[in-house]
Amino acid sequence: MLSENKLTLLQQLVANATDTEIIWTNGYLTGYLEAVKGTTTAPSIPALNNAEPKVTLKPTILYGTETGNSKKAASSLHAAFKKSKIQSKSTDIVQYSVSKLEKEELLLFVISTQGEGEFPLNAIAFYEELVASNIKLDNLKYAVFGLGDTSYPLFCNAAVLLNEALQEKGAESILPLVKSDVDYSEEFANWQQQLLNLLQNNSTAITVSEAPVKTTVPHKKDYKGTVSHKVILNDHGSNKQTYHIEITGDEDIIYEPGDALGIIPKNSYESVIEIIGYFTDSPDRKVTFKDKTDTLLNWLTQLNIKGLSKKTLSSIGELLGVNISYEKADLLDVLIENPVPVNIKIESLLELLLPIAPRLYSISSSAEAHEGQVHLTVNLNRFVANNKVKTGLASQYITDIPKKGEIDFYIHRNNNFRLPDADTDIIMIGPGTGIAPFRSFLAERDITGADGRNWLFFGEQHFTLDFYYQTEIQEWLNTGVLARFDGAFSRDQERKIYVQDRIRENAAEFNQWLLDGASIYICGQKAPMSLDVENTIIEVIANERSIPVEEAKQVLESLELEGKYQKDVY
Repeated sequence: MLSENKLTLLQQLVANATDTEIIWTNGYLTGYLEAVKGTTTAPSIPALNNAEPKVTLKPTILYGTETGNSKKAASSLHAAFKKSKIQSKSTDIVQYSVSKLEKEELLLFVISTQGEGEFPLNAIAFYEELVASNIKLDNLKYAVFGLGDTSYPLFCNAAVLLNEALQEKGAESILPLVKSDVDYSEEFANWQQQLLNLLQNNSTAITVSEAPVKTTVPHKKDYKGTVSHKVILNDHGSNKQTYHIEITGDEDIIYEPGDALGIIPKNSYESVIEIIGYFTDSPDRKVTFKDKTDTLLNWLTQLNIKGLSKKTLSSIGELLGVNISYEKADLLDVLIENPVPVNIKIESLLELLLPIAPRLYSISSSAEAHEGQVHLTVNLNRFVANNKVKTGLASQYITDIPKKGEIDFYIHRNNNFRLPDADTDIIMIGPGTGIAPFRSFLAERDITGADGRNWLFFGEQHFTLDFYYQTEIQEWLNTGVLARFDGAFSRDQERKIYVQDRIRENAAEFNQWLLDGASIYICGQKAPMSLDVENTIIEVIANERSIPVEEAKQVLESLELEGKYQKDVY
C-alpha cells in the first residue's frame, strides 16, 4: 500500500497526464520492475528523457469481416496508434494485394471466422492467393487477432489458417495468435496495449510460444425451457411466415436487451432416414465415432447435412468418386444425384461431416418487462436452391416446436449492441425481423422510465399483412415511449419504399438528432439493407452539414468508435 501522501501525489499525476504519458509511464514502470526481479536491492532509477520516443515502424492493419466487428476493432487500433503518434493505416483485406507483403515491415491482422471455419468473404481471395504464392516473407513481422464464437466447432479457424500460412512463408509473429470469443473487447484491449508497448519501445523482439494461445472464455450457461406461446405475426395472404415465440425457462433466464438466444437445431427424422436408406443401413445400428458409441439415427440427427460448404462437398465427392460442382448443397441433393458405391460404408461419410453449428436469434423481450420469459421473432426461411424450394434448418426446427414443447438454449451475450445511458436519445432501424431487439429496447426503456427519446424505423412488404407488433408500437406512441415512428411498406405502392427512403425524407430531423447526441442502431440483413442504410446516413450527414462525403464517412466512423453507432447484422 502507498502512504496517503504518495497516493495523493500519484492521483494528481494521473489526473493531469495525457493518454500517451500514462502509456509511457506504464512501460517505464514495467521495465523498472523487470530490472528489480531477482535482485535484493532496487536498481538506480535511470535518468528520464521527457521527449516522446519516436516510433520508426509503421504498421499496416488488415481486417477481414462480414458483420463489421473486425473492422470496428481495426478502427479502434488505428485510432489508438494515431493518439500515440504512431503512423499506421487500416485497410479492408479485400483491397490489399499479396504482392505488397514483401514491402511491409509489420502487418497486424484482425480476422473473423464464418460458418464451417471459413474465411469471411472479403478475405477468401487474399488467403487463397497467399497460400498459392511462392512469396518469401522472411523480413515481415506480424500479429493475428482472431474473432470467433466458441459455440462453433472450428473456433477462430480462419485466424489459425492465416497464422499458419504466414509462418510457412517465413514471416515472424511478434505476439502469440489470439483466439477471442464473442465478447472480445477486453482481450482486444490487452492485445492493443501489448502492441503499443512494443512499438513505443521500437521493439518487436518477443518470444512467441509455438502453440497458438487460446483465449480464456466464460462458459455459456445452458437453459431448458418450454414454448408457452406461439403465434404467426403476418395476416392471411402475406408472403412471409413470421412467428412470435415465447419461451418460459425452468429457472430465471439472465439476459440484457441486445443479447441473442442460441440454439443447436436437429435434423428431421425423415431426412436422416432417407440418407441412411442410400447406404442400405439400419438407423438403429450402433456406430463408434470419435470415441463415442451411438445409433446412426442419433449421429445423423446432430451432424450437419444441410447447406454443406464447397470444402465438405469436395471431400464427399472424393469419397463417392464423383465431381460435385455445387458451391453449397444439402447431403440429400448429392446422394439423389450420385449413387453410393457398394464398398462405401456410412462411417466414412460421418468422418466428413461437422457438428451442426448454433443459430442465433435476437431476443425481442426485456427481462424486466417479461419476467421469467424470453421472446423471439423468427421468420420461417424459405428459399430456392438447386431448383428446389427449401426451408432453413434452424427456423424450421424452432417453429416446428409445439406449444408446451421443450427447447434447449443458451444466451449469447452481445456487449457490442447495448442501450446507452437512460437519458440518451436512440434511433433504431430494423426492417423485418430486425425489429426484434428494438422491441426489447423499447420494453426495457418503458418499464425503467428512461428519459431518452426513441425513434423507430421499421419496414416490411405490406402494412395490413406484415406490420409486426403494431398494437404495441401504437401504444408506445400514445404513451410517449416512442417519440417517432416511420414505417416503410415496400409493396403497398408502385414504387418500392424502404427504410432508407424514410431516413432520406426526414434528413433534417435525423441529422439534428445526431447533433443532439443520439445513438444509432441497425439490425437485420447485412446485404443489401444495412449497406444501403449506412450509405443513406452518410449521404444525410454530408448534405445536411454541407461537408464532403468522405468527411461524412469519418463522422459515422467516429460515432462507431464512440459506441454511438452499433450494428447487429447477418
